[in-house]
Amino acid sequence: MERLAGVLLHISSLPSDYGIGDLGPSAYRFVDFLAGSGQSLWQVLPLNPTELAHGNSPYFSQSLFAGNFLFISPELMYEDGLLKSSHLEALRSEAYHRVDYTEVYRKKEHMLSLAFENFKGGEDFERFCEREAFWLEEYSRFKVIGDRTKKPWWYWSGEEKPPERELLREKFVQFVFFRQWERLKNYANSKGVRLVGDLPIYPAHDSADVWANRELFKLREDGLPALVAGVPPDYFSKTGQLWGNPVYNWENLKERGFDWWLQRIRHSLKLFDLLRFDHFRGFSAFYQVPYGEKTAERGWWERAPGYELFERVKEEFPDMPFLAEDLGTIDREVIELRERYQLPGMKVLVFAFFDRNSTHLPHNHTYNSVVYTSTHDTMPIKGWFYQEIEEYTRAKVLDYLGYAPEDISQALVRLAYMSVAKYCIIPMQDILGLGGESRMNTPGRIHGNWEWRMKNIPSEGHREFLLFLCETYGRLAN
Repeated sequence: MERLAGVLLHISSLPSDYGIGDLGPSAYRFVDFLAGSGQSLWQVLPLNPTELAHGNSPYFSQSLFAGNFLFISPELMYEDGLLKSSHLEALRSEAYHRVDYTEVYRKKEHMLSLAFENFKGGEDFERFCEREAFWLEEYSRFKVIGDRTKKPWWYWSGEEKPPERELLREKFVQFVFFRQWERLKNYANSKGVRLVGDLPIYPAHDSADVWANRELFKLREDGLPALVAGVPPDYFSKTGQLWGNPVYNWENLKERGFDWWLQRIRHSLKLFDLLRFDHFRGFSAFYQVPYGEKTAERGWWERAPGYELFERVKEEFPDMPFLAEDLGTIDREVIELRERYQLPGMKVLVFAFFDRNSTHLPHNHTYNSVVYTSTHDTMPIKGWFYQEIEEYTRAKVLDYLGYAPEDISQALVRLAYMSVAKYCIIPMQDILGLGGESRMNTPGRIHGNWEWRMKNIPSEGHREFLLFLCETYGRLAN
């Protein structure tokens, strides 16, 4: 049976001299680190465009098809003749441990304007525009009109005519992003590393996806949502999470044969080897809240046509290269949907020690699973153990381990590797033994998230430790 290991690290967290991780040299060095440490999987968060106004969340994007221009590498653009060495110097940033998004947006926008002036087009660009026209045309129009009007789409007149030059610039940006990503993916695959992507369940309200497909969402006649997405009160928040994305009109999606979802998946599988369905429980039943509510407390559940959708998905993608993010309020119906299509679910060790019957406890794991120590939405292990949980729960963790380790992060990483789960994916913060200062996201908080970065590629000691775990617990790829 296949047993593989990997690392969860978003592109933004890679080291670089340009204020944020990107698709340049450090990404290739990280692939080398993964391959040298026996890792077969590199999981990233969504690659879609982010916005300063929405806290830079990759789960709240203007497009579920487009790539984030912040991840475009200045060094690779220099190698392609699109920038000068003087431009690289001007783009350098002193920020290493945290992303200063205000600075990064400004500098990367300027970088792309310079590069566009040096761009000559060509057959590769023309083929890209033709191949991706099904989303690229709408996204480019949406982006240019939005940037010009500074208004969300429901306030547009409908008569805006974006200049062709500006539309061409947006297509150029996407061309560069996807060309750099394709090169990185090819390199990773050549080293035996598969890329694991994340498929957010909802687009943002002010997005090209909603603007161009209004009939697929529950909207009012004025374009505002009738109902918005979220989750009820749970482990993460006492008042629930009010995401604000408009929920799907599943009846209309079903009538169209779920074509929009199939397009998304088809597009994403060109970028990734495995796809994680974010908020998988929303395909069984989804939580919706009346627009205008301040919290998610007054929402309700409504059934979704998950079986009909995944029958179509299985028809088109019979290998089913998918994972399910089955966290949160999970009932038997969600489990049955996931099991019907044999999608590996998530087991997370930081959720394991609050209930003696928890499915997250390693002795309750099943093979068709992905085990994590923590997630991008939780404290890393060290912060969780020393700052977040009660003394009683700490004692339960130590009882389970059978000893008091010097390094709690290292101990739980080893515990995850022992699991019978098919895949073991560890957030880089836990491999490095970092605490709460390295937390990626605090659900319910708008600002201060998605900023953590590594200063350097992990050390030889970390490589040797991971390789030892892979060898010891049978997680080396054949």
